[in-house]
Amino acid sequence: MKHMFASPALLATVLLAVSPVLPAADPASSAPQPQTTWIYPVITGHGGVHPNDTLPFRPDPAQDYHILVDVITPSKDASKVSGALERLARIVNLMAYAGVPASHVHIVAVLNEGAGLLPLSEAAYQQRFKTGNPNLDLLHQLKQAGVQLLVCSQAMAGAGLTADDMSPDVTVSLSALTDFVVLGHQGYSYLRL
Repeated sequence: MKHMFASPALLATVLLAVSPVLPAADPASSAPQPQTTWIYPVITGHGGVHPNDTLPFRPDPAQDYHILVDVITPSKDASKVSGALERLARIVNLMAYAGVPASHVHIVAVLNEGAGLLPLSEAAYQQRFKTGNPNLDLLHQLKQAGVQLLVCSQAMAGAGLTADDMSPDVTVSLSALTDFVVLGHQGYSYLRL
């Protein structure tokens, strides 16, 4: 049986014919990109806001806002601050940046489902995840900013946890299900993270 090998010139021609044509490098793309500015009006180091005073659609500082946040997303990495809590911090920072007085912002965050483990005490978190709880500082800042943090006792029971396993910055509620009903009747707007 005879083996046939293509000549190098033929291979080069075939490769050029089937290879995608790449655009020439744009000299402007190698220029330094402008830095994005992030500010933290209330929650330090979390939930950054990119300032832009020219946008017309924004919260009205004269209105009262009642926001019920269903925090269900667990951390992808137990050693890093929860992305859902970062977004909760962004809500607080956005309202402050828009000029809404803290007395007009009423946020209740229900830590539910997979996010119910985010407020574990340092000891309980360490025992479960073999690392310190990176969420505790942010939870404390959220509470200091006026966010009411609730954790579902039904989810806690299902995970074998008690109130002693939780950060003192959260309040144990009867159930996330009833929290939504009660707060919905009080006029809270629902948001899921």
